[in-house]
Amino acid sequence: MIVVTRLNRTRFAVNPDLIERIHESPDTTLVMVDGATFIVLEPMQEVIDRITGYRSRVLAAASDMRRSGDVAGVIG
Repeated sequence: MIVVTRLNRTRFAVNPDLIERIHESPDTTLVMVDGATFIVLEPMQEVIDRITGYRSRVLAAASDMRRSGDVAGVIG
C-alpha cells in the first residue's frame, strides 16, 4: 500500500496494483481499475516514486524470504 493525501488533507492508503492510470492536469488524479477516481495532493512523479518504492520493498522482502529458506512465505 502507498499513502497519499486527498485535497482536504486527509491521508489514505491505496493498493498501487489497482491503479490503472495517473493524470496530472493540474491536480493529480488516480484512476483505479474499477473506475473509481481519487484526486490527491502529491504530484504525479511522487506517486510514481512511491509505487516504485513499494514494489522494490515487496521484491526485497521476497528475496529475503527465499534466502532464509522461507519459500512457503513467498509462494503461498
